[in-house]
Amino acid sequence: MKPKIAISVGDINGVGIEIALKSHKKISQICNPIYFINSKLLSRAAKLLNIYIPDDFKIYECGDDFEIKPGKVSKKSGKFSFISFENALNFTAKGRADALVTLPINKESWKKAKIPYKGHTDALSDYFDRDAIMMLGCDELYVALFSDHIGLKDVSKKIKFKSIKKFLLNFYYSSKFEKVGVLGFNPHASDNGTIGGKEEIEIKMAIEAVNATLGKPIFTGPLVPDAAFTPNSLKSINRLVAMYHDIGLAPLKALYFDSSINVSLNLPIIRTSVDHGTAFDIAYQSKASVKSYIESIKYCVNSVKIQA
Repeated sequence: MKPKIAISVGDINGVGIEIALKSHKKISQICNPIYFINSKLLSRAAKLLNIYIPDDFKIYECGDDFEIKPGKVSKKSGKFSFISFENALNFTAKGRADALVTLPINKESWKKAKIPYKGHTDALSDYFDRDAIMMLGCDELYVALFSDHIGLKDVSKKIKFKSIKKFLLNFYYSSKFEKVGVLGFNPHASDNGTIGGKEEIEIKMAIEAVNATLGKPIFTGPLVPDAAFTPNSLKSINRLVAMYHDIGLAPLKALYFDSSINVSLNLPIIRTSVDHGTAFDIAYQSKASVKSYIESIKYCVNSVKIQA
C-alpha cells in the first residue's frame, strides 16, 4: 500500500504549485499525495501555468480564493501559505497522513500576514513543543544546523556547552548517524584560541560529553569549516553539524543544490521540504526544477517503509 503524503503548496505566487502539478504523475507512482489548496485557487494557478489539472489530483479544500500575483510578496499569499501548511500539519499529526512535505513559503509574506513564525521549522517546534532540527542535504552530504534562521550577530552567544550537548544528543537519536563532524565557529576553528576561541572550547566540551554519554565516538571536532567540504574530507565524514546557517548551507548548495532536500528531525512526524525558496524570479514561467521536490517525496516514502 502506497503511503499517504500531505503536501502544503507553499506561497501561491511562487513556484510551489507549478512543481506540484508537473510532478504529480511521477510521485503518484510511489505515494498517494493530498494537496492542501482550494479548487478555485488551483484552477487560477493551472490556468496561469497553462497546465492541465490531473483527474486524480486530490485536494483538501482550505483557504480563500484571491488573485495570484506571480513573483510578488503578498499578505494574502503569505496567509494562504500558512493556512495550507497548518491544515497539512494537523492532518499529518492526527495520523491521517504518513508524512508531510512542504513547498516553499516566503518569509516576508508571512511577516506581512502577521504569521508569528519565521518559517516552517520554528512553527513545527512550537506546534510539537520540541526543538525541531533543520537538516539539509542528500545521501552524499547532510548538514544539520545548530542555529538556523537567526542573525549572525546572535550566534556566538547561543554557542554554549549545555545547548550544544542537548542539540547533539537530539541529533544523534533522531538521525542515528554513526559518524558526524561538528564544524567550528571561528576561522580555522580558532587555531587553538588564536582567532576567537571561546566558542570552540564550548563545542569541544559538548562533543566530549556527548560521546561519553553515548559510550562511543559519534561526534568529532571542532573541524575547520573551510576544509570540511573538500572532496578528501567528505570521503571521511559526510555528515556535518554547522553552528550557523550559511557556513553549512553555502557549500552544500554549491555541491548538491538540485538533489538536496530539507528534513526536520527530532519531531514525532516525518517532514521534508525542498531545499530552495519560492523562486519569485521564475514564478509561472514553467522553468522550476522538480528534482528537490521529488527527492523530498522519496525520502518520506523510504522513511515510512523503515518505520513500518
